[in-house]
Amino acid sequence: MALVWNDFCSIFELAPLVTIAQFSAARSAIACMLDAKTILRLHDQATHHGHDATAAAPATASAFEQAVVSQHQANFDLWHREDEARDPHASDHTLAVVKHEIDRLNQLRNDLAEQLDLALLASVTMAPAAPLHSESPGLMIDRLSILALKIYHTREELHRSTTEHRERNQRRLTVLEEQRNDLATCLDALWSEAQAGTRRFKLYRQLKMYNDPALNPVLYGQYRE
Repeated sequence: MALVWNDFCSIFELAPLVTIAQFSAARSAIACMLDAKTILRLHDQATHHGHDATAAAPATASAFEQAVVSQHQANFDLWHREDEARDPHASDHTLAVVKHEIDRLNQLRNDLAEQLDLALLASVTMAPAAPLHSESPGLMIDRLSILALKIYHTREELHRSTTEHRERNQRRLTVLEEQRNDLATCLDALWSEAQAGTRRFKLYRQLKMYNDPALNPVLYGQYRE
């Protein structure tokens, strides 16, 4: 998938009239940006900072890394709003407000994952004959983001009182860390293969319908009398 010049510039906040040399340099810089180890570090730093303002904020070195942090922030906010929605003492009004916020954050989360894919697609030329990967890097980064949150909150449970509870969550933590390490390895492999022309990926639009007044029947009035 080839992106037009202005798409590339807007993703990385470049001036529309950059030179060919600047464009090539930017492409080279982006090609080095996707590193799973760095993404895990950013996710962990952002998660700790989100729970403790005195903890170090994630240090980003590029627009792409900042986009990774922004996408994780959407997941962070979504996670905690979903917790609020499960409060058995929440009023109907509170639940309605939280549900609307969850819909907004879920849309944002998916939009930002798509932006990650757009940025990566702008930096590599796909080999049309290469085997197609079923999942894009942006979606894999989104899954890594969720795993970072699961790992953080599972570690919190290790400090609960009962031995049984701690042991149960230690087993869960072992599984989650293995899943995250496996997925990070797969992400690095996909990016390396895409750059080498031996595998390709595409942008998969989520096409959410619930926030679109033209597609959600409750919003456009299909069921109203």
